[in-house]
Amino acid sequence: MSPRHYIVPAIIAVCSVAVILVALQLDESPPMIVGESMQPRAWPIFLMVINLILVAVLVLQLRKNTPDTVSLEPFATWGSMALMILFYALTTWVDMFVGIAVVMFGMSLLWGGRIWVSALTAILTPLLVFLLFDLVLQIRFPRGLLTNWYYG
Repeated sequence: MSPRHYIVPAIIAVCSVAVILVALQLDESPPMIVGESMQPRAWPIFLMVINLILVAVLVLQLRKNTPDTVSLEPFATWGSMALMILFYALTTWVDMFVGIAVVMFGMSLLWGGRIWVSALTAILTPLLVFLLFDLVLQIRFPRGLLTNWYYG
């Protein structure tokens, strides 16, 4: 088995250990606030330990069965990854709802959706999410281009 098969498990393990180290830097909450429950830093540590156990299982499976060569992913997969980067950029610098609408429209078209269905979904979904959270749950969203206009 070649070492390249262990690249992904190694990256996952390094990231998990990094999260554990960062979580260990968090201060403990006083018993008055936490009571008998877990400390806030325990949850990410717990998840990363599970992650490390799963990495160990993956390495054992890789040793047992050599994986077949995987063909290059289709364009829709790479396009989806690019749309996620675009979503981050739009959410950070423009508005979260603009990002949701643009990425939903692009993702739908990328995976073979019809234009009118893609457009309808991309417009109605963020609108209904916004109305549900703002009017029903009364939760305000971070400021952006559209939310600044709406909130005044």
